[in-house]
Amino acid sequence: MTNEDILRIALAQSAVDMNCRPDDFCKSENVIVQSVANDGARKYLQLPFECNLVSYGNNIVASAAHEFVKPIGKYISSCGAYQGFETPNLYEVLKDCGLRVCFMAEYFLPDVNLLKVLPCKYDLKLIERGGFENLYLDEWSNALCKDRKNLDILAVGAYDGDKLIGLAGCSADCKEMWQIGVDVLPEYRRRGIAAALTSRLAKEIFERGKVPFYCAAWSNIKSVRNAICCGFRPAWVELTAKKQEITGIVK
Repeated sequence: MTNEDILRIALAQSAVDMNCRPDDFCKSENVIVQSVANDGARKYLQLPFECNLVSYGNNIVASAAHEFVKPIGKYISSCGAYQGFETPNLYEVLKDCGLRVCFMAEYFLPDVNLLKVLPCKYDLKLIERGGFENLYLDEWSNALCKDRKNLDILAVGAYDGDKLIGLAGCSADCKEMWQIGVDVLPEYRRRGIAAALTSRLAKEIFERGKVPFYCAAWSNIKSVRNAICCGFRPAWVELTAKKQEITGIVK
């Protein structure tokens, strides 16, 4: 699989998620579409969106509910590929729609020329489905998702003797792409364990004919560094806004 293949698959999946065309992300002008539910979308997305902005670096593609298509479309028509994600103008248009920013994330795809399995002084063990049912614990909540157990498909554990000290897991969030999440016990961090787990799991995903992808909040510098260390590179950014009453803001 080449980097071009990987990008093509990611663009096709984003198009399904956003209800647009893959080449919409490659245009110089911004694009607004109406959001709809789609069975082929990433399983954790709550569709249709009220408002979702995506950029692969060329432009902004916005997918919005029918009542927000006009104001969101007007807003992005005056923005560049990155300015549209900046405040305070974005917050003002969302406020007028009764929306608030809910999620801000950066997504990473592997560079096949850089991705390699990194060393680890601890034992690594591949865990197939059926072998991690007892690991749905708080310390492994990034690697495994107890709310979507049916999607968790493969994991790699790091062991200090018999003790599990780190875990990377992947979920089959869509047909061609599996998402990686990783956790390391606090007392074992900064030893290269997360990178070793992530890179090993990415290799296992490739061997099964799927594309590994990695997501981090924009503010999660440690997670971003882990992705880059493993040979992943920034591919797209995504901002999701929801109605004010369901954003879970604590006052």
